[in-house]
Amino acid sequence: MKIIILGASQVGSSVAHNLASEANDITIVDHDPEPLRALQDQLDLRTVVGQASHPDVLARAGAEDADMLVAVTNNDETNMIACQVAYSLFHTPTKIARVRAAEYLNHPALFCQEALPVDVLISPEQIVTEYVQRLIETPGALQVLDFADGRVRMVAVKAFYGGPLVGHELRTLSEHMPNVDSRVAAIFRRGTAIVPDGNTVIEVDDEVFFVAAAENTRAVMGELRRLDNPVKRIFLAGGGNIGKRLAASLESNYQVKLIEREAKSAARLSEELNSTIVLQGDAADEDLLRDESIDRTDVFCSVTNDDQVNILAAMLAKRMGARKVMSLINRGAYVDLVQSGLIDIAISPQQATIGTLLAHVRRGDVVVVHSLRRGAAEAIEAIAHGDRRTSKVVDRKVEEIRLPRGASIVAIAREHEVVMAHHDTIIRANDHVILLVLDKQRVPEVERLFQVGVTFL
Repeated sequence: MKIIILGASQVGSSVAHNLASEANDITIVDHDPEPLRALQDQLDLRTVVGQASHPDVLARAGAEDADMLVAVTNNDETNMIACQVAYSLFHTPTKIARVRAAEYLNHPALFCQEALPVDVLISPEQIVTEYVQRLIETPGALQVLDFADGRVRMVAVKAFYGGPLVGHELRTLSEHMPNVDSRVAAIFRRGTAIVPDGNTVIEVDDEVFFVAAAENTRAVMGELRRLDNPVKRIFLAGGGNIGKRLAASLESNYQVKLIEREAKSAARLSEELNSTIVLQGDAADEDLLRDESIDRTDVFCSVTNDDQVNILAAMLAKRMGARKVMSLINRGAYVDLVQSGLIDIAISPQQATIGTLLAHVRRGDVVVVHSLRRGAAEAIEAIAHGDRRTSKVVDRKVEEIRLPRGASIVAIAREHEVVMAHHDTIIRANDHVILLVLDKQRVPEVERLFQVGVTFL
């Protein structure tokens, strides 16, 4: 696939790294030559220096025959105009734009072929907000991923000593919960992926990915660790786009406090938010945190624009007694460093966002993609089409499907039911099939399985 990426900042660079490794023809455009040189040294791609929305720059980038334009510069207007130019002059089939301002996002009628021809809107801030919300709603989870419009969830948890299933074979899970159907999809033990079977024994500190119907996730978590108490008190550090969105989405169900350094921003937030208590000050001010009873806080989430502030504030909050701390971290190199220490969950906007893009790059009818383990693995939701003659999966048992090594079908969402996949489960036409692919390099093989033959009508 020929893809043009506009913007070589953190989001654009992350997109380039993910797509260039999949035999795509990538061209990346930016007005600053420095990040382009760095990317060209690391990846097999073309670079163009220039203003991303200018027709001559897009022409030099190869827009005449591009399959997709991904506009992820730091400027909303540039991204939207670039999509308009690509549509009007070059007839680019798929146009994806990063749009941050809620003032645009609140008017979806703007984004259509007759107005602004953007096929897919991406708001990293909104994606991160929803991601953090799911983590707060699922206490004890390291990652919560939705499939089939939220009917199916994949949850990552760390197995704790004393969990009913810890030290036992996975086959005993059905004995513990005879009325709950679930499936352990993968286990990461000391950084190494394990494809589990019925004989696999869960060990303390295993990172376990399981799949279940959304209403059953808490029951399954209780088999792997002592359940955390429901969240009541939340402390947010940073009143930018993400902090404000989080406070607005959480304040009706939780006791929320938000700390913002800038006095004018704090005053504006106190007027715009309903029940959130807005504090003006430094998120790493020990006295302020102590005065605001940080030791009684259930979740402390640091979402400023500065990685170092986020890390230090979260570490301080944890040391002062906050039950769980999360930190927004843009630099990928920092994520692995901090998550194994005092910070419970490191949130990477790039990894949270990349799945939305990948779903439109994947071949076959792939509707959802989630990036796991910092991009090393993927969870995919694909729709099965055709019949036994035109499809490699429809009307076949799971054990008959020739999946690549490290890939597994873990669940199926049908119109009125969610089915955990077992060896004798039969895939039907129009099933939403949820797969886990532990080695991202094998994803193209999975895509080919879900492509129908040319005789399918």
